[in-house]
Amino acid sequence: MRIAIGADHAGFALKQKLGDYLWELGHEVIDAGTANTDPVDYPDYAEAVGKVILDGRAERGVLVCGSGVGASVAANKLPGIRAALCHDTYSARQGVEHDDMNILVLGARIIGEELARELVRAFLAAKFTAEERHLRRVGKIKALEKRYGKSV
Repeated sequence: MRIAIGADHAGFALKQKLGDYLWELGHEVIDAGTANTDPVDYPDYAEAVGKVILDGRAERGVLVCGSGVGASVAANKLPGIRAALCHDTYSARQGVEHDDMNILVLGARIIGEELARELVRAFLAAKFTAEERHLRRVGKIKALEKRYGKSV
């Protein structure tokens, strides 16, 4: 699977470790930055990861900032992106299965490397069920995007 990965300065170290881990698992990794720990703004990297997915260059993304909150908020401003901050494997898996989540957001100051690896494994192993109720709900999300000036 092709995975876009990105982070701000607070998430840089964890992004690097997760990028290596994804390669070890056999995934193609598209690094959307940042390239070091110099202070940067998380919305720029949320957009960069989201654009890689929206352009079809990756199927899913992993985004890391200090808490994960800001990056999650920013990523969800892109129409067609369904990003969620997850700190447990149930949410990382179920977010894909029920909500067709395409970006996993992590808080580097909240979780450690081993939990991050578990979350990435759960996220990437999950598949959208495409059950009628889930299709209906994701359709309503897309309708919200259109209603408020965003198109999918």
